[in-house]
Amino acid sequence: MSDEPKQLTPQTPGGEEDIKEQDRFLPIANVARIMKRALPENAKIAKEAKETVQECVSEFISFITSEASDRCQQEKRKTINGEDILWAMQSLGFENYADALKVYLTKYREAVKLDKDSHGHKHEESTPGAQQEQDHQDHQQQSSQTQQEVQDTSIVSSCLSQQGQQPRAFYG
Repeated sequence: MSDEPKQLTPQTPGGEEDIKEQDRFLPIANVARIMKRALPENAKIAKEAKETVQECVSEFISFITSEASDRCQQEKRKTINGEDILWAMQSLGFENYADALKVYLTKYREAVKLDKDSHGHKHEESTPGAQQEQDHQDHQQQSSQTQQEVQDTSIVSSCLSQQGQQPRAFYG
């Protein structure tokens, strides 16, 4: 008996996966929006270019996720986490991107923790109104700063690719 996991996707009688295009690819509007952020305001993107990038990024996500999933299976875990994705990126030769994403993951977790603390955490003592307002303003400022740092991390990733720091090819 084979050690390989069973295919969970529906298949046609010929053995090919029967998956709808909208289930295989990221939404083209989202891909186009991301592409436009990297271009001058007056630039236009051909439909073919959007579709090509849509297919590439969807394949890239599948590739990284598959590697992370293999690690989880070897460790007998069912949930892929952020560290698994970072590990997969590094093991597949995408170190430049993994380093930037490590910073992003840290900032994201800090933002989530701050959000949970401000919404779900009750103070043991009731603070005066002025103190509550100051706490709220401090939280808003900290959240805003964290969001800016996350955005800056995305810009760094974009700069890496624009500077020609390409990861190794992942197709042999």
